[in-house]
Amino acid sequence: MATYETFAAVYDEIMDDSLYDKWTAFSLRHLPKQTRTLLELACGTGIQAVRFAQKGYEVTGLDLSYEMLELAQKKAEAAGVMMELAQADMMALEGVGDFDAVTCYSDSLCYMADEEAVLRVFEGVHSVLHAQGVFLFDVHSIYQMAEVFAGYSYHENYEDFAFVWDTYEGERAHSIVHELTFFVKDEENEEERFIRRDEVHEERTYPIETYMNLLKQAGFTSVEVFADFEDQAPTETSQRWFFKAVKA
Repeated sequence: MATYETFAAVYDEIMDDSLYDKWTAFSLRHLPKQTRTLLELACGTGIQAVRFAQKGYEVTGLDLSYEMLELAQKKAEAAGVMMELAQADMMALEGVGDFDAVTCYSDSLCYMADEEAVLRVFEGVHSVLHAQGVFLFDVHSIYQMAEVFAGYSYHENYEDFAFVWDTYEGERAHSIVHELTFFVKDEENEEERFIRRDEVHEERTYPIETYMNLLKQAGFTSVEVFADFEDQAPTETSQRWFFKAVKA
């Protein structure tokens, strides 16, 4: 699994801010009005978690990366909101708390190694949700993996860093590998020089039916599927699938 050490430092620069508006809007449409406590899995640098806190939810942000959580704390302070932060693996949610809702966006579930790992996340989420609690998450579609990401390449230069992002088909079904090379300015050196960092990120998705079956195995009885931030059923060319699972 990628460490995200360098990625954490530049994550906000390369993310499309408009996506957070869409994740927030989707969530507000699908979270029950009585929702008070919310767990944001794989919260990263906290942008989405802060937005939830600004909407009045009692938010806990969870991430495996300490570097990401440091940035999340700074964002919460800058925004003047309170939220709990927990460094943990989302496959092991014991002791994190109990919640009215759990969210997991930005295709974070696609970083799970296999179906067993995805099931462990689903079981953990089910265990921390209150009765009638809602689990919202998104994943890449198979179309996105095969047609959009195949051969994807993106290069960008900023004042303090540059990066090269290349994506190619993975060895396993419906998987891709992101190869990222960063050139980050060395702040501790008086000379104008950059340090190179390389990271590899692998993502994998599954047919909708697989996600549905895994959710049911985890104990969810009501599951709906949408696509591309809209309240519409997926099509053959949908790029991002959204799931809403309710605990009975």
